[in-house]
Amino acid sequence: MSSIPNHVMSVNDLNQMVKDLLTDAIGQVWLIGEISNFAKPASGHWYFTLKDDRAQVRCAMFRHHHFRTGFLPQNGQQVLIRATVTLYEARGEYQLVVDKMQAAGTGLLQQRFEQLKQQLQQEGLFEQQFKQPLPEFIRTVGIITSSTGAALHDICQILKRRDPSLRLILYPTLVQGNEAAAQISRKIAIANQRNECDVLIVGRGGGSLEDLWPFNEEIVARAIFASHIPIISAVGHEIDVTIADFVADLRAATPSAAAELVSKDKQEQLNRLTRMQQHLFMAMDYFILQQRDVYTKLAHRLSQQHPQLRLTRQQNHLESSLNRLTEVIQQRLNAGEQQLRRQTTRLIHYSPAKQLNRQQLRFKALQARFNYLSQNYINQQQYRFSLLAEKLHHFSPLQTLSRGYSITTNDQRTVITSNKQVKIGQSLITQLREGKIISQITKIDES
Repeated sequence: MSSIPNHVMSVNDLNQMVKDLLTDAIGQVWLIGEISNFAKPASGHWYFTLKDDRAQVRCAMFRHHHFRTGFLPQNGQQVLIRATVTLYEARGEYQLVVDKMQAAGTGLLQQRFEQLKQQLQQEGLFEQQFKQPLPEFIRTVGIITSSTGAALHDICQILKRRDPSLRLILYPTLVQGNEAAAQISRKIAIANQRNECDVLIVGRGGGSLEDLWPFNEEIVARAIFASHIPIISAVGHEIDVTIADFVADLRAATPSAAAELVSKDKQEQLNRLTRMQQHLFMAMDYFILQQRDVYTKLAHRLSQQHPQLRLTRQQNHLESSLNRLTEVIQQRLNAGEQQLRRQTTRLIHYSPAKQLNRQQLRFKALQARFNYLSQNYINQQQYRFSLLAEKLHHFSPLQTLSRGYSITTNDQRTVITSNKQVKIGQSLITQLREGKIISQITKIDES
């Protein structure tokens, strides 16, 4: 019987490993296909098969994801889905867990819309710093739209009602179909080349996403961004949003709203002219009052500059200055006398004879103190010297020798304290109180 391996996997462990490998290796994918075997059990989740003409795969979409879908899928319907590749462990079958679903046609266009929007946003085409403000006074409006569309009719009606003085220039173009985007971008370039408009309205009436798609093309977005004439995007209804709306200098919810943005109501302009006339009258009245006030001040100033009046003022000023000068001189003299008296008193106080006498007395006092301190210091040092001499004498080797002791050294003047330091035949020097003895070792007693 063959031996059993040490590590044996369970089926669940294997399926879990395969599930992790699938999720890590593939992750999320976008798929387009046809729905079949659609089921919606009581749990609220959706289960279906996504297939094409050659293959199929089982899919699951949980209820917390599909409630945002906006439609109920039907068998045979083409859809675009975003899903995660995984494994249903209970049966060991791989499946897709769907988190987003769109109808196939609209879904592809929406995906292209999001991709282009993200690309242009990263390039900075939507930045507010590039937006041009509308001119304060608009005289000529350029309209880039279909010459037969309802948008042109609405714009003209509103401009005629609100401001008939505005000059309109139409740049007719296709606004639907494959060639529409190229025509729209070319008309924007022509309007900028002619430079005959103060502002451009680019747009059309409402429609489906496919109908509005030319205004989501990259060529139109870049033409709007390159325009030096301010552009108002007016595409579809209020709920319709296109790439042109993000790039344009201003977005209008509808073509009619764009017409209202570039025009000013007749009554509003009349009211504005009336207000400006009133302001002008008030400004003139204020100016006349100011000029009268200036005239009054100048007349008063002229009367104040009469020669006799000026001579009298100068004479009064001269007398005042003379009195002030006399007063200042007298104050200076008094201050000088006081300072002289103070300096005289100070000079007497600091007389050299008094200074010399004080310094002599101070010198004598310092000399006496010096003699006292120096004699005291000498006495202290003598007493200290006597103590040190007595202590030195007490510990002197000569004192030891005087009591009958001796000191024995070898030839190198090393003091011998043990018989281990000598050997037979060695010479020794013995220091006595009086004189030295030089001897030679003939025997060493080890006891």
